[in-house]
Amino acid sequence: MPTVAVDEVKDDAFLLDVREDDEWQAGHAQGALHIPISEFVARYGELTEAAPQDGRIHVICRSGGRSAQVTMYLVQQGIDAVNVDGGMQVWQAAGRPVVTDEGQPGHVL
Repeated sequence: MPTVAVDEVKDDAFLLDVREDDEWQAGHAQGALHIPISEFVARYGELTEAAPQDGRIHVICRSGGRSAQVTMYLVQQGIDAVNVDGGMQVWQAAGRPVVTDEGQPGHVL
């Protein structure tokens, strides 16, 4: 499965966060699109509308398990998608910004 390290994700990369609502509200990467894995199939159209036409989708969750499932699904659909290794836990540990919807500092559940 295609995977990238947190430090390989550029600041302007398209990021899809598939964690659940409570995890998202506690803190997320600024600018990420939030579609919980539990709603992913029903909301797939939101992703195809928001994602760059020929760009890569970086999929992230808490630790990498749920995002791996979504990444595999997207790859099977012919989409350039990669799993962010270690998820938001590694993102936060690497010093990457984690914010709330209000733009305040957040944390990873």
